[in-house]
Amino acid sequence: MQEAEDFREESRALHALLAPLDPDSYTAPTQFKGWSVNDVLQHLHVWNEMAGLQLTDEAELERRFGRLIELAGDLRAYEAEALDGLSGADLLAAWIEGVERLADLYQSADPKQRLKWVGPSMSARSSITARLMETWAHGQEIYDEVGVVRENADRIRGIVVLGVNTYRWTYAARGAEPPGAMPQLILTAPSGEVWMFGEDSENGVVEGLAEEFCQVVTQTRNVADTQLNVTGDVARDWMSKAQCFAGAAAEPPAPGQRFTKTAD
Repeated sequence: MQEAEDFREESRALHALLAPLDPDSYTAPTQFKGWSVNDVLQHLHVWNEMAGLQLTDEAELERRFGRLIELAGDLRAYEAEALDGLSGADLLAAWIEGVERLADLYQSADPKQRLKWVGPSMSARSSITARLMETWAHGQEIYDEVGVVRENADRIRGIVVLGVNTYRWTYAARGAEPPGAMPQLILTAPSGEVWMFGEDSENGVVEGLAEEFCQVVTQTRNVADTQLNVTGDVARDWMSKAQCFAGAAAEPPAPGQRFTKTAD
């Protein structure tokens, strides 16, 4: 699956950013809930391993979900327990080794294979796309913290598609119905190619850089902090609360709350 290679390349880009960091950089709080680099890598590494178990060991996957339930769904506690103090450069090495294994595993998987997960089952394609999205989204707080503006590539298309596919989910997570059909998207990819989704602009249009659309649907930026051109009531409502990830309804960061720091 191309999505597996996209996940691999996005992870490698993040690894290249992290590899030169000094040990103190792993413990500095980021703009995302005060998570440190260690926290981000722990989260990515544990759930990459869980995604691998979807294909290789469903019984072990269920056992680990059971342990998470025993911890009252406390993800941070579960992740810390699972890694038993692994941090810093050792965690970075373990994470990137796991990335390569997971990418290899999914590259040869049937994209349509249904895989067990904590909620409804999902396709293998959806599972590895979710790992791409998580890596890209949580990577953003690290890019922001170290003062590097990320150079995106067209591998973010999978995140755009996820944002499109979760239009209704944004409202379902809030116990509501969408106010209308999904607005039209006219997005410029990092390569300059134009990606269009939706044929009817009656409910509005979201136009601009694909990477900024990804920032909004992953809630790494408030739409007000982007250059997206959003027209129409439905489009404005969607962009004010878009959420492409699972879990309880979450609110985007306030305007100006998330930004790339000026490098020293």
